Amino acid sequence: MDCLFCAIAAGDAPAHRVLEDERVVAFLDARPLFPGHVLVVPRAHTGTLTDLPEPDVGPFFARVRRTAAAVERALGAEGSFVAANNRVSQSVPHFHVHVVPRRRKDGLRGFFWPRTRYADDAAAAEVASRIRQALIAGSGAPG
Repeated sequence: MDCLFCAIAAGDAPAHRVLEDERVVAFLDARPLFPGHVLVVPRAHTGTLTDLPEPDVGPFFARVRRTAAAVERALGAEGSFVAANNRVSQSVPHFHVHVVPRRRKDGLRGFFWPRTRYADDAAAAEVASRIRQALIAGSGAPG
């Protein structure tokens, strides 16, 4: 497998690491939105969030939380943007969470895509019902 994040985790590709342990590696994004933009990745190759084994979810996100707090403190940020893509817009097919330092009026406008509204309350209720049924039917993982 040819995965840049696996190579970084193994020490075979360069990165400015900020945290590493037996479960995760966190490093500066090579193309940051702002200085201090960090990627947190599972050490073991995991394609998407839904591929992350259930026992690893809590420990992984505990490290994301710790990284977000450190980014804010280290850079004097007023907050942070924490996000992940699942397949679509995932430039490296290895699950990763972005931790981006934020300041008021920093130029980043909410989400990076246009937001819309539901046509009406009935349309929203229908979508919510479909998601609830999928949760009842399975783990929430696709396929």
